[in-house]
Amino acid sequence: MPFIFMSFDGLTWALMGVALAAGLAGIGSAMGVSIAGRAATGVLSEKPDLFGKVLVLQALSGTQGIYGFLVAVLLLVRMGWLTGSPIALTEMQGQMYFAAALPIALVGLVSAIYQGKMAASSILMTGKRPEISTRGITMTALVETYAILALLVSILMWTQLPA
Repeated sequence: MPFIFMSFDGLTWALMGVALAAGLAGIGSAMGVSIAGRAATGVLSEKPDLFGKVLVLQALSGTQGIYGFLVAVLLLVRMGWLTGSPIALTEMQGQMYFAAALPIALVGLVSAIYQGKMAASSILMTGKRPEISTRGITMTALVETYAILALLVSILMWTQLPA
């Protein structure tokens, strides 16, 4: 049986991109924050005074969800969806919106999970040696670099979308 590629109108393509940007990056952040949170609860059960240090580490993997949300809102604004006057998009234009959402959707999903894993390791390190927690923050933030690059690519693509 041959593969059948579904054809969608431009608005559907664009809205699928919006949903992926917010949805996948948000899922990744929820998973990353949860991974780090599990490590944090273990450390805090023995050293509750480290709450501030481990909270910063746990929160870092939540930024990808914010980036995905930002791209989703930018796309919705460009489409006129938030004003109640959506523009008519051809199928190809809708696919351009969809493509603009993919960098942050995919990189946001994966990088948030890996950032959560790095944060969990840094939290455990902080539990043993609180005085070097900033090193853990730095190592965890390095994973963020790739989410920021993906955000920039999505925004650069967004600047060229038809309005």
